Amino acid sequence: MIKKHLLSTACAAAAALSATQASALDEITVAYFLEWPMPFQFAKANGTYEEEMGVKINWVSFDTGTAMSAAMASGDVQIAVSQGVPPFVVATSAGQDIQTVDVAVSYSDNDNCVVAEALEIDKDNAGELNGKKVGVPIGTAAHYGFLSQMAHFDVDVGSMEIVDMAPADGAAAFAQGNLDMVCGWGGALRRMLEHGNVLLTGAEKEELGILVFDVTSAPAGFIADEGALLSKFLKVTADANAMWNAGDSKDEMLPVIAKDAGMDLADAEATIATFSFPSAEDQLSEKWLGGGAQSFMKGVADVFVNAGSIEAALDSYDGAVDSGPLAAALN
Repeated sequence: MIKKHLLSTACAAAAALSATQASALDEITVAYFLEWPMPFQFAKANGTYEEEMGVKINWVSFDTGTAMSAAMASGDVQIAVSQGVPPFVVATSAGQDIQTVDVAVSYSDNDNCVVAEALEIDKDNAGELNGKKVGVPIGTAAHYGFLSQMAHFDVDVGSMEIVDMAPADGAAAFAQGNLDMVCGWGGALRRMLEHGNVLLTGAEKEELGILVFDVTSAPAGFIADEGALLSKFLKVTADANAMWNAGDSKDEMLPVIAKDAGMDLADAEATIATFSFPSAEDQLSEKWLGGGAQSFMKGVADVFVNAGSIEAALDSYDGAVDSGPLAAALN
């Protein structure tokens, strides 16, 4: 524990030292999701990131966290906001050198699987899902949740016809009656729920240890070379989260966030109500980046190995987290 504290202190000191150095970049590309309303979008829409960081930012929307990993691998994206832990784990397990730098959002009711209402299947007769056709975005938080729920209900995933589909595509196919079950998040999940029901609520999933949270991730090389720039990015994000969490600016922030997320006000409000945004101090605690996140990543990896989704897990995911830039942002 002392060793871990000394290491994190050293990382923070190094990042703070680099904060005096100018960035070698004049622009960066940041990945995010549409229909996924978050406080950072208030700062994004108002140009606060560019103002504080002194670089041009190209904001590019993605459909899945796996696509974010690919874009970071190719060098097209420097920072990914709200990448799901499962796609992050899939990438790092395969050897991609990306790291988690903060906890973007925690949610359990906004990422789930929905069973077609015509089947009349719920948690009491979930075994009837054997052999059914399911739309799942493979390698994402929704995929991990799906595998964990099927394991809990003793459903043989091998008997099911699993189709790899982005949530928006899955929601459309589900509405047309082409799937028995579909998994996703955000606006797509709300559309799925118009045609079916969940097996477990968010609280019920958490009781089983099925956590759902996203991270902000970046290539290790970018973190090493541009730690000061990244710290400024994380500081703007933390300030936006704090402003939202305080509660007295929501009327000002929500319309801006909704517009940036490509949502109407009511849908954005309904979605963000199911999110929580841990403070930077909380994120640096044992529950999150101080050990909890790394342990959870290992659990996700082991589930994916057992399901045959990835070949092998890392022995530890401690190296997949760098809390130094966030600690420096607090200072």
